[in-house]
Amino acid sequence: MHETLIAQNIIKEAEKHGKVKEIYLEIGELAHVPANELIECLQTLVDWKIHFKEIPAKIKCDCGFIGNPIILERGHDSFLIECPKCKNPMPEITKGKDIKIKKVIVK
Repeated sequence: MHETLIAQNIIKEAEKHGKVKEIYLEIGELAHVPANELIECLQTLVDWKIHFKEIPAKIKCDCGFIGNPIILERGHDSFLIECPKCKNPMPEITKGKDIKIKKVIVK
């Protein structure tokens, strides 16, 4: 259900450009909904060609580590991560949480 709301918002935003033929998305590894679920939902709602790139998560930790977190659990609208260096369960996420429309191709 959550992915449907996000998909509908993407559709609404894309349609501001005209009659959509294709859309290009960037979906963060830690976005509110997993990329495969969002794409599957979009495909049930529109007949557009959908391109997407999953953006890996990046963190910055108090221990000085900057890079990819260890993803312990990934659920619907939730995740558990930790720093691979010190095991801190709450590092700052600097990349990989957003869903972005990168390009819309209209008919």
